[in-house]
Amino acid sequence: MNEKIEHLIEHAQQLLTRIEAILPKPLTAPDWNATIAWRYRKRAGGHGVLQPVRHLAAIGLADLKEIDAQKGRIERNTRQFVEGLPANNVLLTGARGTGKSSLIKACLRAFAPRGLRLIEVDKSDLTDLPDIVEVVAGRPEKFIVYCDDLSFDEGEAGYKALKSILDGSVAASTPNVLIYATSNRRHLLPEYLRENLSATRAEDGEIHPGEGVEEKISLSERFGLWVSFYPFSQDEYLAIAAQWLAALGASAAQIEAARHEALVWALERGSRSGRVAYQFARDYMGRAAS
Repeated sequence: MNEKIEHLIEHAQQLLTRIEAILPKPLTAPDWNATIAWRYRKRAGGHGVLQPVRHLAAIGLADLKEIDAQKGRIERNTRQFVEGLPANNVLLTGARGTGKSSLIKACLRAFAPRGLRLIEVDKSDLTDLPDIVEVVAGRPEKFIVYCDDLSFDEGEAGYKALKSILDGSVAASTPNVLIYATSNRRHLLPEYLRENLSATRAEDGEIHPGEGVEEKISLSERFGLWVSFYPFSQDEYLAIAAQWLAALGASAAQIEAARHEALVWALERGSRSGRVAYQFARDYMGRAAS
């Protein structure tokens, strides 16, 4: 009889060990001295970890051209944050390839010696934001939680989690954490023409469809600072291409000779963006070297 009880106890302990192995574990702090940036990632079983980013983009604020107004606003807000002054969560919106993400990375490099750190979070993992904030809340550093290319479809869980963290949670906001997000959509959610017909009854039975529009706008309004980016003109595009060519070692004569090819490159890509200019410069200098 005793042997059967001991066997059952042993079997139960083995079962509990297996269950504990698959249950999500609390997020633990990484080695904060390992780097200045981390990515939040989910592993098997739903365990969240902060992975150090070993190789950071080597881009400085001076490398970003033709966006001086936007750069000034982001740099000022980040400086206020690092100095412990009031600062805002930031939403960077507008044309693709115009430097939104690069500007955040450049700010990290500029202010890292003064204690700025960055945690990149995918929109699918935004439901875990409270856990991330809890881990960093007691740290002396200042943390930017960075969400790139942020937009939501109807009903996504991350939408409400982000909304709560920005300005809606019962818990007070953490003074050493700000959200910086980039998006091609200013209001982060798809909007439809029918939603503006608030004086009529919606097809799905919604009595006040105009309130649905207010709900969609409410998330972006929780970002205290909006910074808009616009498509570049031809001259601005050529100036950015010249800057990247110079950074890659091109001479003044090479830069002048590359103007026509830079325009053809942009025409083929259907875009005059900073990203396209950078890609052209790498291609041009690579061909020149070979």
